Amino acid sequence: MTATVTAQRYDTISFLSDYGTRDEFVGIVKCVIADIAPQARVIDLTHEVPPFDVRAGSLALARCISYVPTGIVLAVVDPGVGTERRGVAISVGGGRGILIGPDNGLLSMGTALAGGAESAVVLNNPEFQLAAPGATFAGRDVFAPAAAHLCNGVPLSELGDPVDPNLLLPGVVPLSRVEHDGVVAEITWVDRFGNCQLNVGPEEVASFGSVLSVAWNTAMGERSTRSATVVGNFSAIGGGVGLVVDSFGMLAIAVDRGSAAEQLSIGVGDAVTLSALSDESVLTTNVQLRRGPSST
Repeated sequence: MTATVTAQRYDTISFLSDYGTRDEFVGIVKCVIADIAPQARVIDLTHEVPPFDVRAGSLALARCISYVPTGIVLAVVDPGVGTERRGVAISVGGGRGILIGPDNGLLSMGTALAGGAESAVVLNNPEFQLAAPGATFAGRDVFAPAAAHLCNGVPLSELGDPVDPNLLLPGVVPLSRVEHDGVVAEITWVDRFGNCQLNVGPEEVASFGSVLSVAWNTAMGERSTRSATVVGNFSAIGGGVGLVVDSFGMLAIAVDRGSAAEQLSIGVGDAVTLSALSDESVLTTNVQLRRGPSST
């Protein structure tokens, strides 16, 4: 007697991209999914990843992955679209989740944080793709149909040829480093409020005390230094600059009800050195003096 293998069905697709919302790209991808698998729910994680920035997309996916529901993750930041780069689908969590996107490092951190790849296929079966008038919209023609067909119960193995998960391209993970008496960190993300997330957790700088020296190079090549207290929320900063333990457990340079990125003229990719505060530290503060009302 032959056993019948039932494929996993999914009902949720979590969607991340650099498409933005001005053009029709996101809408078309969601239309393709709705046409093939109308029962599937699509959750928009973000579509404001900076254009072509695979690392930013990978970091965004890493921040999201612990919270996405069981199902499909569709991620598209694909500057190599139309080239020989592969489209892939990666099974994680005993088949409870599948990550779909280009094999350019975008899916690597999300895959690792979901427990690691268990199996993967190259999306090269045209039966589960749209006929494309051009090769530059894989989100519409390759990735969306793959996600939708999986929601309809098509086995992962039918979407294309198997590939060794160990041969998938790794992502670029920014790591902090110890240098002299401090920790050199990198700003990995600036959110819409101007908070600057660092690739450092509070435990990495706990030995420096609760008030740290924060130093970086300005656009003019000069060294700027501030003091910052490690706090648990924005209101606790008070005036000046603080280091908030953010919602992902990382340190973020922040100001209360303002933009640290604008006030300090810093951004993604900038190096920031955190060290213990000392008497020799040069602490600068932006101060604006305004003329008061003249007396009569």
